[in-house]
Amino acid sequence: MHWRAIIRLFGILLLIYSLSFLTSVATALIYADGQWQIFTLSLILWAAFGAMLWFPNRNEHSELSVREGFLIVALFWAVLGVVGATPFLLGLHLSFTDAVFESISGFTTTGATVIVGLDRLPPSILYHRQQIQWLGGMGVIVLAVAVLPLMGVGGMQLYRAESSGVTKHEKPTPRIAETARVLWTLYFGLTAICALAFWAAGMSVFDAIGHAFTTVATGGFSTHDDSLGYFDSPMIEFIAIVFMLAGGVNFAIHFIAWRKLDPRAYTSDPEVRVYGLIFLGASLFIAASLYWAGAYESIWESLRYAAFQVASILTSTGFGTAVFADWPLHVPLVLVMLSFIGGCGGSTAGGIKVLRIMLLAKMGVRQLFQLAHPQALTVVKIGGRPVEERILFSVWGFYVLYIVTALLLTVAMMAAGLDLESAFGAVVATINLMGPGLGEVASNFTTVDPLVKWLAVFSMLAGRLEIFTLLILFLPSYWRN
Repeated sequence: MHWRAIIRLFGILLLIYSLSFLTSVATALIYADGQWQIFTLSLILWAAFGAMLWFPNRNEHSELSVREGFLIVALFWAVLGVVGATPFLLGLHLSFTDAVFESISGFTTTGATVIVGLDRLPPSILYHRQQIQWLGGMGVIVLAVAVLPLMGVGGMQLYRAESSGVTKHEKPTPRIAETARVLWTLYFGLTAICALAFWAAGMSVFDAIGHAFTTVATGGFSTHDDSLGYFDSPMIEFIAIVFMLAGGVNFAIHFIAWRKLDPRAYTSDPEVRVYGLIFLGASLFIAASLYWAGAYESIWESLRYAAFQVASILTSTGFGTAVFADWPLHVPLVLVMLSFIGGCGGSTAGGIKVLRIMLLAKMGVRQLFQLAHPQALTVVKIGGRPVEERILFSVWGFYVLYIVTALLLTVAMMAAGLDLESAFGAVVATINLMGPGLGEVASNFTTVDPLVKWLAVFSMLAGRLEIFTLLILFLPSYWRN
């Protein structure tokens, strides 16, 4: 391990991130909510700490390996949890556990919260919550990758660690820095359009910007306790559905559609097609279930709430216009299944990802076919292209680790005092980056034991880093030279 190079890089990353407090300082001054000192102190504290890490190691230019990239990514996400927690500690006087939980939930775009009374919080604190989800949505590491090459620090190792999965080597442009800039340009553009749409639909400028941050990021934090249900507006809900679904699409597909000015890029991609079909099928099924069970009086009302909740859960956003845990019993189970599927690979959404689910389904069908035809040679294909066996093996390994991790965390949370429904709901809410859970955590994590919150923090990090990047650090062989 090139420890001095790693420490130098952490210093640079902290210096870069500390600048994000400037917008919160500006918000505090605009709304005169008395919090500008808190954010100024946070900026100075972490900029100084970053400088202390960087300056003694400023001449260390050792090339970092992919192996070291995994460590940097995992540790930096954990460090961000502490950095982002500073305003919650100093401004809201939350406990260290609650402050870190809230911050990690923001950066990982989970949307689970321990804070109640959002409508009464200072605007700058609310803005900070929304902003950390926006930064986390695309990945702070990817943002840094766009800037670090200008400082002589290569970024490919970080990009691969951050984007571990079946699409980790697919980039819209050949150069990693250009790729990061392209992704962030698209991300910023979608956010700006979403904010304008929310404002035109009746939100205030503050609410429009805040909710645009967490809609495109598929995060789910809101500036109101009632989430988007506060506005009770079908138009706002429709806009949210469109941009939540957009956030759940592979950003490489957004890039292709933008570069060629051809929307057929979406319909020609097999993963996006399946993603759209899952949304439509689940929305119609749940709407029919709600209407049949008498949860709502009209088909239109049932479809309105069903489509919004399906989009929110499938993309792991977690916005709510209704408490789905109160719906007929089979509906929450269907939504839980959708949360495990998640959005497309290369998107801001959580879950296993649609592409992996497609490959797992095709592997299952292939196995059935080979049982019937033992001598046949079959190849798994996506979009007419054969998929290599090593990728199929990787997907299968990811799936096993994902499910086993979820089951072990459920057992651990039950041992920490939660009942089965609440423990399973807490794991589903955190490892799938969904936000709302079941039972005791259906609305928030305020009342659960601190140990449960720390288990949830681990679960959120595992879900955001897609299992491999975090669990590899627990292998003894990883630390051997």
